[in-house]
Amino acid sequence: MATRTKREKPAAAPESPRAQRFVYAPAPESADHVRRLERYDLFVDGKFRPASSGKRFATVNPATEETLAEVAEAGAKDVELAVQSARKAYEKTWSKLSGAERGRYLFRIARLIQEQSRELAILETQDGGKPIVESRDVDLPLVAAHFFYYAGWADKLEHAFPGRRVRSLGVAAQVIPWNFPLLMAAWKIAPALAAGNTVVLKPAETTPLTALHLARICQEAELPPGVVNVLPGAGETGAALVAHKDVNKVAFTGSTEVGKQIQRAIAGSSKRLTLELGGKAANILLEDAPLDQAIEGIVNGIYFNQGHVCCAGSRLLVHESILEEVQRRLERRVKTLRVGDPLDKNTDIGAINSKPQLEKIRALVQSGVDEGAVLHQPACELPRAGYWHPPAFFSGVTTSHRIAQEEIFGPVLAILSFRTEAEAIAKANNTTYGLSAGIWTRKGSKVFEMASKLRAGVVWANTYNRFDPASPFGGMKESGFGREGGLHGLAPYVEVLS
Repeated sequence: MATRTKREKPAAAPESPRAQRFVYAPAPESADHVRRLERYDLFVDGKFRPASSGKRFATVNPATEETLAEVAEAGAKDVELAVQSARKAYEKTWSKLSGAERGRYLFRIARLIQEQSRELAILETQDGGKPIVESRDVDLPLVAAHFFYYAGWADKLEHAFPGRRVRSLGVAAQVIPWNFPLLMAAWKIAPALAAGNTVVLKPAETTPLTALHLARICQEAELPPGVVNVLPGAGETGAALVAHKDVNKVAFTGSTEVGKQIQRAIAGSSKRLTLELGGKAANILLEDAPLDQAIEGIVNGIYFNQGHVCCAGSRLLVHESILEEVQRRLERRVKTLRVGDPLDKNTDIGAINSKPQLEKIRALVQSGVDEGAVLHQPACELPRAGYWHPPAFFSGVTTSHRIAQEEIFGPVLAILSFRTEAEAIAKANNTTYGLSAGIWTRKGSKVFEMASKLRAGVVWANTYNRFDPASPFGGMKESGFGREGGLHGLAPYVEVLS
């Protein structure tokens, strides 16, 4: 049942049997074949080696709170060794290969990812908490697709920038978040290598395992030593990497706060920078929106990924004429979502990545209640161990509510209403972020008209959270700058000479 903080409405008619929650038999994905180690080392110069300090940290399964492995923690000395290795590989090997030769390595990596996709999907789910159906059916196919896509561009850079001569930059420092660990690595590594650069990658401290398995795949593909280096660690590791004097390019995906710190740290240097930061995306339902399709798009945009994407549609703007119908349908649909074991193929919503993230979600939900919004949250039994939050949405939200302004990064939706399209545009743009948005309408002309007025880097029409390696992705305002994916994703990794 929904928890309400305002006047109760009369009881609705009983739900049809179809709308009631079904009981599913457990369907866990077997993890017996996964080659997970008890201890992982850094990957530097083509070899796995312990951290210079000997320090290690535990990476934890957020669904069970059990330690998955002990991981070496890179320090300043390790950053120095990794950057030196990347520089040596760039100058002596990688930059001297033809585009066709670089492409062959990328094709080989892509094929190995496909061959090991089931194992990698399970590792992604164990380390990050997302449902196996998302890791298996969305993330891993996209990871392989990005390597295939940029492998095809490696020998065609003269066509990527017609009439212009380009050259690679050198060493790229890449720092990625915990929400899409392997996909974010592919987004950054594949175009960098295709353009002729070498890479030092710093994965998030809570989800380092698949990046380290990608390093093993680089070994299996016989990638020249030093072309890709992987340094697990916390914020200090990333700061040392970004600040290193021999880094030519910095690519960061993460929080807006850290992005600003990076921008200040490299100000005045010659380093190139791209940032993909936070978001507070608006999903706009016009009066003629196809509601069946829209409800599923909303659920896909905020619940199936636990809201763990920067572009999650965490604000839903609904025309007032269909507001009650949308809330009724959404409440019924949310009750059918299953929360539980991320490795179970019936699970819709997995575990929250970490305890601090769960506490942040709970604090923002409480702020919504305290500020007078109406919380709708189905009663569901959560596992005793692990970090969990049930799917929820707020009605009666205004643009001044914290839940309408702050990135929540959890399965919580804020619903606002509007009367006119101009009001919808104003409310959608009333945020410091500008990463993505969605428009739902039966009229294509409305899509183009409204999309041109939205201050968002990516706008989906009658769908949400759809990605393709050939399509660029990135934001504006405090959501960052630069693009990843597509032809645009090559530009940050080359210097245009003429």
